[in-house]
Amino acid sequence: MVVMDLHSALNNKVSRISVMARLVLSLLLLCGCQNSLCQSSEAQKETAANDNSTVFTRILDGLLDGYDNRLRPGLGENVTEIKTNIFVTSFGPVSDTEMEYTIDVFFRQSWKDERLCFKGPMEMLPLNNLLASNIWTPDTFFLNGKKSIAHNMTTPNKLLRLKDDGTLLYTMRLTISAECPMQLEDFPMDAHACPLKFGSYAYPVSEVVYTWTFGAAKSVVVAEDGSRLNQYHLIGQTAGTEDIHTSRGQYTVMMAHFYLKRKIGYFVIQTYMPCFMTVILSQVSFWLNRESVPARTVFGVTTVLTMTTLSISARNSLPKVAYATAMDWFIAVCYAFVFSALIEFATVNYFTKRSWAWDGKKALEAQHPKKRDPMVLSKKPNNVCSAGVNYTPNLTKDVSISTISNTTSVQLRASETKMVDPKKTYNSVSKIDKMSRIVFPVLFGTFNLVYWATYLNREPVVKGVVTST
Repeated sequence: MVVMDLHSALNNKVSRISVMARLVLSLLLLCGCQNSLCQSSEAQKETAANDNSTVFTRILDGLLDGYDNRLRPGLGENVTEIKTNIFVTSFGPVSDTEMEYTIDVFFRQSWKDERLCFKGPMEMLPLNNLLASNIWTPDTFFLNGKKSIAHNMTTPNKLLRLKDDGTLLYTMRLTISAECPMQLEDFPMDAHACPLKFGSYAYPVSEVVYTWTFGAAKSVVVAEDGSRLNQYHLIGQTAGTEDIHTSRGQYTVMMAHFYLKRKIGYFVIQTYMPCFMTVILSQVSFWLNRESVPARTVFGVTTVLTMTTLSISARNSLPKVAYATAMDWFIAVCYAFVFSALIEFATVNYFTKRSWAWDGKKALEAQHPKKRDPMVLSKKPNNVCSAGVNYTPNLTKDVSISTISNTTSVQLRASETKMVDPKKTYNSVSKIDKMSRIVFPVLFGTFNLVYWATYLNREPVVKGVVTST
């Protein structure tokens, strides 16, 4: 019995071991199958990728085989249409002295080249910018551009996309310095329209035509934070087209206008307020005594020199135009007020000197009359008589002396009774000063009302703007 129990126990252990071995083998088989499946899927993906790259390589090689990039699409058959749009990433700065502005844009062009049609697993091929040198591209140039930069860091900032129907999208990042004609009659309350003009350099309208991709209203877009202007507000932009005629034919010119309104705050602080305060300072001299010659001279000369300095510094930030701006008119009128105050003081001083020379002499003579000594008066007849034949008796001499002294004292008393208090002339106020205290402020205030009401309420006139089409 014991032997049978041992035998049965051994059989159970063997069966358990066999079951576990089967389980282990099944697990190993499953892992191997999964690995094989993964390897096969990866191999399939690699094969598919290799097949796609091979297909694209074959497509590109086939497209460029026999392709002549010197010939435009549709040569001799139809006109090539170039669709363009502009996205402005940064606008500014604007130079008034050079009359130019700087703009950073994504410049996009799209056209159809039937020689590049293909059939493949994708509708659009994202291509490297190196392919652009192997295909025909438009010869677009900027008519009013002074300097243009195509960014090349870290690689040329260009994008090229090719659709299966042969439509190409060509985008590049450019920084352009372009001319901005300015009419500065209303400076600094002026507005300007800075144009950006571009078109084909060699192909006339009979061969290449430019159009806006999304229409004239939506093809020029400025980023919300794209303004880099300190002295201007970018109030909007428009787009349009224009045809120009030259000796080589008619050409299409695409035009985008950027509208700028100048900020006046800087000029109010730097020019208008100093001029205003200088004029007020020049009118303070009207309240000084007309005998205060040094003080009034300092006021007049200092204010005139200050206005001269302000007029010179205000012109430094402007081009040397031959006409007067709104600021020039304001400075000129302020200069006239300051100079008139100096002339007014010269006039008052002239009449003050004459009045002092006449009235002052009388006042001095009245206050300090010449008193002649009676003894001197009494000796004069004796001297005269001594030159004569004989002296008169002593009695007669005494009588004559008493008579002369009496007459002299009577004359002095008469002059004292006739003496009247002289008119005070040293601290008197001139009538011209009294009038100037009222006339000058009233005229200057009226000028300011008319000046600011005229220029601030005037609608800015922008010349040379082409309406969008």
